[in-house]
Amino acid sequence: MSIIERDYLEPVKPVEFPPELALLIARKAATMAEEFEDKALDEMIHAARRHLRVGQTIEQVRWQLGL
Repeated sequence: MSIIERDYLEPVKPVEFPPELALLIARKAATMAEEFEDKALDEMIHAARRHLRVGQTIEQVRWQLGL
């Protein structure tokens, strides 16, 4: 709690969050997560192939990729 009185600030009024906006945000987040998952999978496969190409063992590849 603050000792300083702040009478010059208006009290913060709660804002009602529209359900349709929440739905749009959830859909966008799901789309972004799917795109991220696809990109991460592609990058990990590319990295695994690169490691295998230079002769690393499966155990070394697992360690390199943090699996």
